[in-house]
Amino acid sequence: MNVKDVIKDKPHVVYSVDQGSSVAAAIEQMMEHEIGALIVIKDDMPVGLLSERDVIKCWVNMGYGSTGLKGKRLFKDIKAHEVMSTNLIVVEPSDDLCYVMNVMIKNRIRHLPVVENKRLVGMLSMRDVVRTQVTNLQAENHYLKEYITDRYPG
Repeated sequence: MNVKDVIKDKPHVVYSVDQGSSVAAAIEQMMEHEIGALIVIKDDMPVGLLSERDVIKCWVNMGYGSTGLKGKRLFKDIKAHEVMSTNLIVVEPSDDLCYVMNVMIKNRIRHLPVVENKRLVGMLSMRDVVRTQVTNLQAENHYLKEYITDRYPG
């Protein structure tokens, strides 16, 4: 099983935010679409990724949401490019799902942009990978049980 098998069932929308957008706007978009990360773009090209983890780091290091405590900035005044992750790890549609899981675990990341021919074609989340693996294991378990009990149609 590979990345292509997983993203084929997902909507072909990759949510993004302009690098000059505020962190507040990015948070609103993540909440609206119930997603955990956005691609950050500049001139229609991906330049980074803004995840829930980046928002938490921003909250701790730069601002305090909407309270505006002394010396801290509001999320509406902090730009996405200031807090985004820029050292992107990407995968390709042909990459094996076990390899992708290892990359995610090793690098402690939950979202991977999917790139094909230098073009962004999707976003893969840890949830997508786990859901696919669990479904495959359930099917395999079902067929093995039928095989063992002599009910396998074959």
